[in-house]
Amino acid sequence: MAHLLFRLRHVTDEEALEVRELLQKHGFDVYETNAGFFRLGVDAIWLRDASQRKAAEATLAEYQQQCQQREREAFERAKARGEAPTLWRRFLAHPIQVVLTIVAVLLIALLTLLPFVGLGAP
Repeated sequence: MAHLLFRLRHVTDEEALEVRELLQKHGFDVYETNAGFFRLGVDAIWLRDASQRKAAEATLAEYQQQCQQREREAFERAKARGEAPTLWRRFLAHPIQVVLTIVAVLLIALLTLLPFVGLGAP
């Protein structure tokens, strides 16, 4: 029976390609599905042979740990150079987007808390 190995939703094309190549390199028998036109299915990579499950999951876990380490090191290098993303840098790059986001958050908080404001009054 097939086993869901890796969901492809919200995954970049580069990462999906790396995962496909990794699984192919290790000789795992996999196939892909897509969600279809109405998005009712699942974008995923499935493992055909359940006996390969532990090895495939271990391979993917090692790959994801390497990716995490690589991204963490890239962030630390950017931070050391003073290029790490911050709220201030985002504001300078996209001031209208940041202001609109802050206004939207405040509006949602206000609308959420508004029913409870009058509860404390006698």
